[in-house]
Formats: sequence, structure tokens, C-alpha cells
Amino acid sequence: MEKASRFNGQPGTRQAMSAQALPSLAVLALNIGGWLLVHLGVSYFHTSLPERWFARPEAGAGAGGTVRKAERSKEKRHFGRGAEPKQPDKSGEERFYEQVLFIRSWKDSVPDGSFLFRRGFQKKRLAKRGQAYYQEYMGETLRGEWTHWLSIVPAPLFFIWNEPLYGYLMVGYALAANLPFIAILRYNRLRLRRICGSSRL
Repeated sequence: MEKASRFNGQPGTRQAMSAQALPSLAVLALNIGGWLLVHLGVSYFHTSLPERWFARPEAGAGAGGTVRKAERSKEKRHFGRGAEPKQPDKSGEERFYEQVLFIRSWKDSVPDGSFLFRRGFQKKRLAKRGQAYYQEYMGETLRGEWTHWLSIVPAPLFFIWNEPLYGYLMVGYALAANLPFIAILRYNRLRLRRICGSSRL
């Protein structure tokens, strides 16, 4: 009888364990699938937006450009023929990224997911030189920044099917998966803007 009860109890134990495991597996699948949908959906949405939404007037265009040309002429007359104008000083935000976050030591190791989309713009490094390309690059960093900010927004929805602790972990994941990219995009835009002498981005 004892052997029979042990034998009969084993299937029941296994069924109980399976019943407890199924909800956890379902929640895990929802979390993975949910974030995959958020990342791909938000990224695809932003790559389909028109470029003019993120474009900025070229540095040197219009009245502002006339003023900057006059300033460069004054500097050349003051420092001698052929002298280059002095680049603007680094902003407080740019220095914060370099001196506090040490962003230059790790930003190149972060993957660039632009290859996943047909209209993706490679931002890991400058592909060429030229004012038009620099302006396009700065606009694309703005597009990428919007993408990562909006990817954080759905994080509270994960509380619907997660316990509070895991819900907070999902929020933590959203911040950890997006804030480094936002910092890199902003840093690259600030740095390129300073090099170009533009104040419009």
C-alpha cells in the first residue's frame, strides 16, 4: 500500500509542479514578446517618418550664416591670413558625458541596430565628410533619440501581468536598454554640432 501511494503520488506532484510552472512560462513569454514588439514596432515607426521632421537648417544658412561668416573674417584678420576660427567650448552636458559617464571609453562597444531596417541610418561612426552629411547625421541622431525615449513609455504596461517586483524589473530593463543609447546619440550630436559651429540642434 505504501509503495502504491508513493507511485500514485508522483504523477500528482508532477502535475502540480507543471501547473505552477505554466503561469511563470507564460509571463516570461509575454515579457520577451512584449519587449520585442516594443523595440521593433517603435523603431520601424520612427524609420518610416519623413526626414524633414528631424532636419534642421544647415549651419551657415540664412542671416545666422552671414553673421558667422563675418565673425570668421574678423578672426582671420586678427590672427592672420588662413587662420581657422576657434571651435566653441564644450557644453556642460558634453563634459558631463565625458567626465562623469566616461562615454568615450564604451560608446563604440554598444551595438547599432540600424541594419535591421531598410531605411536605417548607420550612426556608429561617421561614414563620410561634408556639411550636408553632418546635418543629416545630426537629424538621424534626433530620430534615434525619439525612438529610445518612446521605447521606455510602455514599461508600466508590464505591471498588468507581472507581480510588482517583476514589474519594477521591467521598468529597470527599459531604462537600462535605452538610456545608454540616448546618452550616446545626444553626445554625438552635441560634439558634431560644436565641430560644425552650429547652434540649431
